[in-house]
Amino acid sequence: MQPLIVILGPTATGKTDVGILLAERWNGEVISADSSAVYRGLDIGSAKPTPEEQQRVRFHLIDVADPDEVFTAAKFRDLALQAIGDIQSRGKRVLVVGGTGLYIRVLLHGFSLAPPPADPEVRARWRAELERVGAPALHERLKRIDPVAAARIHPNDAVRITRALEVYEMTGVPISQWQLHAQTELPAFKFGLTMPRELLYQRIDRRVDKMIEMGMLQEVQNLLRKGYNPDQPALKGLGYRHLIGYIQGHVGWDEAVQLWKRDTRRFAKRQLTWFRKEPGVHWIDASQGSEKTAELINTLLMEQGGFNDAEVD
Repeated sequence: MQPLIVILGPTATGKTDVGILLAERWNGEVISADSSAVYRGLDIGSAKPTPEEQQRVRFHLIDVADPDEVFTAAKFRDLALQAIGDIQSRGKRVLVVGGTGLYIRVLLHGFSLAPPPADPEVRARWRAELERVGAPALHERLKRIDPVAAARIHPNDAVRITRALEVYEMTGVPISQWQLHAQTELPAFKFGLTMPRELLYQRIDRRVDKMIEMGMLQEVQNLLRKGYNPDQPALKGLGYRHLIGYIQGHVGWDEAVQLWKRDTRRFAKRQLTWFRKEPGVHWIDASQGSEKTAELINTLLMEQGGFNDAEVD
């Protein structure tokens, strides 16, 4: 398999722009690694590439699920591997571009690494369910989705039971499968985009303002009018949950927008913490702009081998 080109990093660092420039340069197609962009109808808030951008470069794993579908990291990996096979069979390069660390981890490493760290919202839901039904009842549920793990865990071991259930909810893969350490890793050249924190936060604030100008409120209202439950994971994403709170009268407009910006800044910090643990990432200051960033990555790719001008259409 040809090495993948992976562009990762926090939100608002310009990953999509850089990915498009690189795909044009290397006759490639992009696999989107964004957990919101997989959903149909979540366009503005997920910062999907525009129709014009998708005419320049072909994107995969965008609009592959409805907002009320459960879409796991395991499902992402299956579809991404299919897309990789298709792209490479046509003699094109594969670029993976996105900020969902879990998606990138399971694609590149399979399930050979430790399970992902806890998600506070997922963990809180399972703790509430534990209080409601008790550990033995949750153990029975675990038996149905992961009998191997259930056999190892005592029915009263609430901590390990809820951890196994939350891992399955987050990834779609039983925790016992994560613990097999038996998957083959995919070869990849990995580039992380970063920039000074003050600049990143300014870009995040401007991005939220632009999404509002583009009609984000109308997008959320349309999703609710179609009957999608606000408690669906797809509508718990940044921006969507904040504007739903405004629509439902829980917060005022200014507060909703400020919370959206604040939570996006916090999310960017968590993304950076996650990606700093990814091995082999070449970190690049993207504050120089998308074109210069792409030029630098082009140079690095040629220096690392396996890339040359003869590949370019």
